[in-house]
Amino acid sequence: MPIAKESKMEEEQRVIRLPEDQNWNVIPWWKLMLVGLALYGTGITILASTRNFKLLPAVVLLGTFIMPVTYVTFFYNHRALSQITIPTLGLTFFYGGTLGIFAAALLEPLFIRQLNFYSSFKVGLIEEFAKILGVLVIARRRRHDSEMDGLILGAAAGMGFASLESAGYAFVAFIHTQGNLSVMTAVTLIRGVLTPLGHGTWTAILTGVLFRESTERKFTIDWQVIGTYLFVSLLHGLWDGLPFAMASLNRQGIEFFAGELVVGAIGIYVLALKWREARRLQITRYIERGLINQRKAA
Repeated sequence: MPIAKESKMEEEQRVIRLPEDQNWNVIPWWKLMLVGLALYGTGITILASTRNFKLLPAVVLLGTFIMPVTYVTFFYNHRALSQITIPTLGLTFFYGGTLGIFAAALLEPLFIRQLNFYSSFKVGLIEEFAKILGVLVIARRRRHDSEMDGLILGAAAGMGFASLESAGYAFVAFIHTQGNLSVMTAVTLIRGVLTPLGHGTWTAILTGVLFRESTERKFTIDWQVIGTYLFVSLLHGLWDGLPFAMASLNRQGIEFFAGELVVGAIGIYVLALKWREARRLQITRYIERGLINQRKAA
């Protein structure tokens, strides 16, 4: 007796699995952070006691990757019906970091002669463009019409960039202080604490809007995307320009960190709004395709 050909809906239901049914055994973000901090503390202690500077690259990279990887893991733990996989996330982190850093290093000397408050906004425009290159490389042959996917991949690309940038700052601090581990550690920890307020958040917002406005196989650059790009570049420019502004006003210390927190809080607030919007759109899409029902979505 011939077997009936399965319908398109039945095939989709067979192939597509909701994230909560997948067998990815992902460590919770907070456990990853605690383990990473413990390993970093161990590495710094061994490096300080033995002065074996062959350990320096490993310790620096470990310290600068803890918070970015934790941030991306948090997004993955709460991915809300996204079909993003760990390999895709890892590749986006890698390409977002490497291509972004290289592109920024090439473009910034062409457009910026001197760093000051005003040129900080040029830095924002350049780096927000550079970071999204990694996402475009990964997503160009994949579906890219889900805002949720865009938020997650943008977070990964931005944090890949932040990791390598922070590693550079840590190495420069070590060299300029002639091997002062305390200064290097302070730079690493301060940048680590502030990391969630910056690169990953800005790129997540931009990429989420880009994916929302695009079709399944074609990227769309409309005024929504352009406006979002200018908005995150503005936040980036304010973040980088605050030290210059505070110095000109003879304000340092608590005023500077308060300013950074305000700029960071704006980004986090907008990201939270985009996340809620993306979740709603994702659930609506799954309901329309019959992959979940109203009761399960609630």
